[in-house]
Amino acid sequence: MKSVAAVAFAAVIGLADVAAAQQPASAPTTPAPPPRDFSKTVIKTTDLGGNTYMLEGEGGNITVAVGSDGIFMVDSQFAPLHDRIKAAVANISKLPIKFLVNTHFHGDHTGGNALFHKDGAVIVAHLNVRKRLAAGTTNGLTGIKTPPAEPDALPTKTYTKQIAIPFKGRHPIFLGHPENAHTDGDTYVQFTDANVLAAGDVFNNGHYPNIDFANGGNINGMIAGVETYLRLTDDKTKIVPGHGPLTSKADLKTYLTMLTTARDRMAALVKAGKSEADVVAAKPFADLDKTWAASDQASTNFIRVVYHSLAAKPPGKTVAR
Repeated sequence: MKSVAAVAFAAVIGLADVAAAQQPASAPTTPAPPPRDFSKTVIKTTDLGGNTYMLEGEGGNITVAVGSDGIFMVDSQFAPLHDRIKAAVANISKLPIKFLVNTHFHGDHTGGNALFHKDGAVIVAHLNVRKRLAAGTTNGLTGIKTPPAEPDALPTKTYTKQIAIPFKGRHPIFLGHPENAHTDGDTYVQFTDANVLAAGDVFNNGHYPNIDFANGGNINGMIAGVETYLRLTDDKTKIVPGHGPLTSKADLKTYLTMLTTARDRMAALVKAGKSEADVVAAKPFADLDKTWAASDQASTNFIRVVYHSLAAKPPGKTVAR
């Protein structure tokens, strides 16, 4: 497997926030999700080999790597699950959680930040994650606003392009940034000694991804990010997707085909001058829906985010200064 040092170092819900009022009157609306019930959530642990593990619960998948004097963890799901996640990690190792990486700013990946930080973890993320959490954000599909996060939830160590983090008892752990992909602050994490890649929400296994166009996301950036993942992996790499079951390079290739097909079809509709309402009504991804859409709403949401990726001004680099 090629390392980030060889590939990236040689060369990982752009645009301003878009409130609902800024959308055309004819644009479809997406209902707000219902409140989450965590009372029955169980944290499932999968051994990936090489002292590396995947945790599944409610929200984004978590990756845990055990070093000789501490734990390196990727993503923190929701605050109400802190104790259950911490107990699942303790069942793997009694060592303290030293680093917590956020793959992006969304609450299902960062909700536990403040509590794990208070436990002593250093929170690491792309600089734009700190920016988004500190300022608060607006969902481009629903118009729902998320207020600024509390200070303890903000990343305490940030980077902009790539970073290698030494971790005792392990090879250095590599973080890279796919630009303007799922958001403008995505991170992938590569554990070269275990041949594991934590992909974040640039790759969701088995269903359509969200592309947060109001916060720097773009379908072209998603495609470029997945192409980077393919260069970083081999047929034996275990890939921890942002959501969905543990997966492999073969599934990543299938996912890339879906993204490029969707992008190309939508580009033709945008070039023809179709409106957002027009493309939703046209159902351009009906055949893809059979494999990738969990519901009619998921199908509509994906049409809308791909449309906004291509119909709006391409996002620029929005790294906070």
